[in-house]
Amino acid sequence: MVPNKKQEREAREARVRVRAFQARRSVNAHQVKRRRRDNLIAGVSVAVVVALAVGAQVLFFTGGPGSPAPSVADTASPSASAAPSDSANSGEVPPSTLAEDRTWTGTLALNGIPLEIELDGALAPQAVSSTINLITTGFYQDVTCHRLTDGGFFVLQCGDPTGTGSGGPGYSYGPIENAPADDVYPAGTLAMARQGGNAYSMGSQFFIVYDDTTIPADAVGGYTVLGRVTDGLDEIKAQITAAGVADGSSDGTPQVPTSITQVSVQ
Repeated sequence: MVPNKKQEREAREARVRVRAFQARRSVNAHQVKRRRRDNLIAGVSVAVVVALAVGAQVLFFTGGPGSPAPSVADTASPSASAAPSDSANSGEVPPSTLAEDRTWTGTLALNGIPLEIELDGALAPQAVSSTINLITTGFYQDVTCHRLTDGGFFVLQCGDPTGTGSGGPGYSYGPIENAPADDVYPAGTLAMARQGGNAYSMGSQFFIVYDDTTIPADAVGGYTVLGRVTDGLDEIKAQITAAGVADGSSDGTPQVPTSITQVSVQ
């Protein structure tokens, strides 16, 4: 039987409806796949961000604090170098009795900006004894503050005579002293840098916490708290740390070149 025009029209309309349905189904399937892909990418991205954040907290201070790790193997005087042990002092470490089991007061000036400081010789006798020795022998004069962080961690790190983050005084010591049990280092804290996982890798590098910061302990503990800044921190923040990092990142050389211009204790 030869189809009439009505049947032909209905057949064409049916084919159009089928093609439209198939097109809609194809578009819908594509949208579903794209949503799944986007959700997967978003989930992976969130996981990466979280992992990086956690990793940053764990790794940030593993080098004393952060990367690169300050090694006391490199020093201003090659003849005085000493590789850090992970279980005992290395090199000629000043005796812990220099701290005299008392509080020391003094001034630490960065770029001529004075910070009034206290060192706790009772709670951190070895670290304070070493620091007193370095101060009185002039070790710190004109030594740079080579590292600033401002991405959740608020630290200005100083005391490396090479300015690279890997220098020290030619000896290394421990153990960790006076570390906070809650891993919170309040603004104004003065603490010793060290290598991650090595309680006996402290030397001359120290850091100034300029805003409250949580620093996770690692397998060997936290970071030795030497003492604190009692006055002048606001000026350091306004004139040095507020300018940020030189390359615009959250961790690196300070935008404002910074060095220790004077330090004394009594």
